[in-house]
Amino acid sequence: MVESNLMASQPNIPGRKVTLGKFAAFVPAPLPPKIEWTPRLIRVLSDADRLIGKLAGEGGRLPNPHILLRPFLKREAVLSSKIEGTQATLGELLAAEAGATVDRSPEDLREVGNYVIALEHGIKRLKDLPLCIRTIRELHEKLMTGVSGERAMPGRFRKIQNWIGVAGSTPETASYVPPPPGEIEPCLAAWEKFVQESDLPPLVTIALAHYQFEAIHPFLDGNGRVGRLLITLFLIEHGILPTPLLYLSAFFEVARRDYYQGLQGVSERGDWNAWIEYFLLGVARMSEDVLSRATRMNGKQAAWQKQVAGDSTNAPLRVVELLAANPFITAKGAAKKLGIAFTTAQRAIDRLEALKIVKQVGTAKRDRVYCANALLDILEEPAHLTPAKT
Repeated sequence: MVESNLMASQPNIPGRKVTLGKFAAFVPAPLPPKIEWTPRLIRVLSDADRLIGKLAGEGGRLPNPHILLRPFLKREAVLSSKIEGTQATLGELLAAEAGATVDRSPEDLREVGNYVIALEHGIKRLKDLPLCIRTIRELHEKLMTGVSGERAMPGRFRKIQNWIGVAGSTPETASYVPPPPGEIEPCLAAWEKFVQESDLPPLVTIALAHYQFEAIHPFLDGNGRVGRLLITLFLIEHGILPTPLLYLSAFFEVARRDYYQGLQGVSERGDWNAWIEYFLLGVARMSEDVLSRATRMNGKQAAWQKQVAGDSTNAPLRVVELLAANPFITAKGAAKKLGIAFTTAQRAIDRLEALKIVKQVGTAKRDRVYCANALLDILEEPAHLTPAKT
């Protein structure tokens, strides 16, 4: 094994290369790097801080922010998994959760479902454990259990070399080769120390930490999803958001080329500013996007509640409230959640159908599934984001 300290000859390169036979692996240097606080970077940081603060404030004042967490969390799970090639849609995931039969492989649905499980586990763990190596292992175990990634050793760091590149690439032709297995735990120990002790602005801290985690690539599979989970958990841990409303997968998906080029720019040229600016732009744009969706969804529900407010029974009103957590609903599911009779739940849904609030999905005579398409449309509409330079 031959090492070359790239920082000695090229100060901008944040790490060293380790030669392993015919290829070289990259070992990132401990964070933080020296950041050039240009007027542009300060402006982008200010914009991101302002908009995520607006999301935290206005989002927290929405009538049902906690209920909205469920569909937004599932939306993030779908988009984060989509980046890795999983094809399940948000509508399919929500429909399956409501009890509908969907034409999608159980494995795809399980992969997305595992993302939800992992994030919920991480949020609970924050009550007694800071973000650390143990958290990373636990997230990965939840994420990869029961799916094809089982062969990637859920919760265990890789013992063999991996690499990133197009299908069929080798370490010699890969676009990036992460650290050798023996370097993983020292790199993560340094990552943990930085995350817990950084005195940089929090959004800059997590931008740097996200790059570093992806550069270390400690698992055989699931690194991207774990890395995106850590962003959300960091924002909650540091009180930047009271609840996990903000997710960056939609931004990374729309700007996927910029995302990978940003990471590569750091590894190859030490272009930290470009990466941090890209990340902060994602925070700003997604804060606007999420607040817009949440506000519109609440507006729809408020209008529907007024429509059914005069009913002799409050069952339709209570069913409308359930739609915030999942636009898909069945009489059986509503009856169970609300503690009412099946016939009462069905009559309430019939009332909503007559008002065109929900519509039956398919033509089943029994176990009918209904959907509030107006809410689903808001959740599924593409993110209108511009990853252009500001």
